[in-house]
Amino acid sequence: MPRTHNPGGEPPTASRFEDFAELARRRASGEFVMLPRHLPEEDRRLYVRQTLREDHAQRIHQRPEGAATKFDKLAASVYSYFRGTCLLFYRDMAGEDSWMPTVLTLGDVHPENFGVMPSVDNTPIFGVNDFDEAYFAPFTWDLKRGAVGFMIAAREQGVADKHLRKIAKKLIQGYLEGLRGFARDDSEMHYQLRIDNSPKLIRKLLQRAQRDREPWLSKYLGEKRERFVASEKIVPLPSRVEEFQEIIDEYADKNELSELPARAGNLKVKDVAERKGSGTASLGLARFWVLIEGLSEDGTDDVILELKRARRSALAGLAPPSQKQMDGEADRVVNAQAVHLVGGDPFYGKAEIAGESFLVRERSPYKEEIDIDDLSKKQWKKYARICGTSLAQAHALADGDTGVMQGNAEKRILEAIGEDGLLIDDILRFAEGTMERIYRDHRAFVDDWNLGALQFVDKIYD
Repeated sequence: MPRTHNPGGEPPTASRFEDFAELARRRASGEFVMLPRHLPEEDRRLYVRQTLREDHAQRIHQRPEGAATKFDKLAASVYSYFRGTCLLFYRDMAGEDSWMPTVLTLGDVHPENFGVMPSVDNTPIFGVNDFDEAYFAPFTWDLKRGAVGFMIAAREQGVADKHLRKIAKKLIQGYLEGLRGFARDDSEMHYQLRIDNSPKLIRKLLQRAQRDREPWLSKYLGEKRERFVASEKIVPLPSRVEEFQEIIDEYADKNELSELPARAGNLKVKDVAERKGSGTASLGLARFWVLIEGLSEDGTDDVILELKRARRSALAGLAPPSQKQMDGEADRVVNAQAVHLVGGDPFYGKAEIAGESFLVRERSPYKEEIDIDDLSKKQWKKYARICGTSLAQAHALADGDTGVMQGNAEKRILEAIGEDGLLIDDILRFAEGTMERIYRDHRAFVDDWNLGALQFVDKIYD
């Protein structure tokens, strides 16, 4: 097993990144190889334990309280466990579907990675909204993870098993319908879901997101709107304002943000805070909020920028080899947002803090997600279909029109699919089997977490 170097003479931490990269290469080339999903029950339990330790090694070492918070969250819900264990999911798929067209995938499709966000015009739009795992891979990888994600989420919300397959099917059908529409008119380059053109379910979400900035800011800044107010999730760091002013100035320079909205003023940093307890997969990673003074200087129109530490995509080393290469981690996420989202957040960019790469984006009052616990069976199907179309747009944008890939992505995908019914059945069968395995894995994980098995990492002792 390969090792990762640890300073100070400690035994090296175990890493199987290269082992799985080789496994993916062999499988993609046509070899019949054993995957982790083929392991017998007890071997599978040990494998899950080791993979989670490896995936969270840095957090366990540097931010053990953050790692513990994440593991508590994963233990409480199978859906959270699914969301927070991408590496497990994709190691089970290493090298899969290598003959299918490659696109810039989202990498982590599930019901809550679609939502409302600010557009370049500072109006709310709906679409894909998380690019942390974006990577070049077969288009089927997004469909497979999406189908599993929708089925688990719906089951966890009490939807009967007999309806889960129908919900996942709507996701795939929405994807196929979207691809065919974009193949006809190339409308993916300007298509946006806004209040004036959205289905009723999404229109309500967009309307709810149209809240005023001033009262929204008051939640975090108090009535005077001068500084962040301390809370369980917000830890003010006023002593670091000058440090972060330099970071923000460098961010604006390196990202060539010469056309930032006027509301950003001169990017003057008023305050800094550490944000705790956000996300699922990224829970436990460093995250900061930076308060930027708005034009009015009275705190009513300030801007909050979120800086979140970037990490390696779970798909790295596992997707079939591609001629397209990914940049550094923050660059990868920023590039994916620029490709996948038409007229998205103008603040999206990258920054460096103490030698580590961070993603920068606006924390907007328009940020809104669907309340999956309020969806009826009928609404689950409608929502899945809408998300399928949004996913199709993201894939369609990653082609010759944007310079990311050669050829027309939507036409290549449709040609490769052949019969819709066969693709749908293949993905649904995959999703059903994978869902049941994830439930078994979760039970084993909960037992291990309760036994203290994830409070340390695997090291190699000579």
